[in-house]
Amino acid sequence: MTTTAIRVRGLRKHYPGAARPAVDGIDLDVEHGEVVAVLGPNGAGKTTVVEILEGYRHRDGGEVAVLGTDPGRAGRDWRVRIGVVAQTATDLLDLTPAEAVRHFAGYYPDPRDPDDVLELVGLGGVRQLVGQLSGGQRRRVDVALGIVGRPELLFLDEPTTGFDPQARRDFWQLVRALAAEGTTILLTTHYLEEAEVLADRLAVITGGRIVADATPATLGGRRHRPATVDWLEGGAPRSESTDAPAALVARLAARFGGEVPGLAVRRPSLEDVYLELLATGQAPVELAAAGGAR
Repeated sequence: MTTTAIRVRGLRKHYPGAARPAVDGIDLDVEHGEVVAVLGPNGAGKTTVVEILEGYRHRDGGEVAVLGTDPGRAGRDWRVRIGVVAQTATDLLDLTPAEAVRHFAGYYPDPRDPDDVLELVGLGGVRQLVGQLSGGQRRRVDVALGIVGRPELLFLDEPTTGFDPQARRDFWQLVRALAAEGTTILLTTHYLEEAEVLADRLAVITGGRIVADATPATLGGRRHRPATVDWLEGGAPRSESTDAPAALVARLAARFGGEVPGLAVRRPSLEDVYLELLATGQAPVELAAAGGAR
């Protein structure tokens, strides 16, 4: 087995009548056991990429290998090795969650125990039909169906849409547990906090291209960006950008004889860097020079 669970080179997809390609020459690698989050605005091409990797959509060009197989020609033996949680909610409206999960478990050679899966997603003991559940609960059914087959590779396309904050954090615990078991996970999400908490790596797509590919801490050169130190002096706010915030704070403390009024030290957040990448459509020079953009 190679170390690469997903290998994409020059992936292209152009829908008829569209002014530009939905996917315009993407390269992407995902190693076995990695959690990779794909970020981008609506229409960036995220879902198209994921559906091609899942084998649900044909590509117009490029090379794709998922678990060593071209998903465009893959068969049942390959499909039972992957799990899919798509954007659309399940349509098993006339079944209970337990009935739905037990039904799907029968498709796999080594499924998880359905009762354990229901507990993992927070649906243990739920007796209502799926059609009677809230949107967030239906989403949990989708997640349960995606993981019941014990997949080697799990696709999560905006999985926590409709979740309240506590349910989202419960789901994060589930993803961490799956990753700890060695499951490879490709995640799309609009929640930057979710991506930062869960992902080993982030790939930012805009205009059908990946403009940055790095760890959450280093995306867009975050680690090497200057910090901003804010304080109050003479009743007025003061601010200074610096590569050595600790030294500046020490000088300020000496000037004020101890406590610095209104002191705050800020570095660019993931949101700051992400929005900059979308605005410019390209990786910063320092990131591109390091080979982070693809």
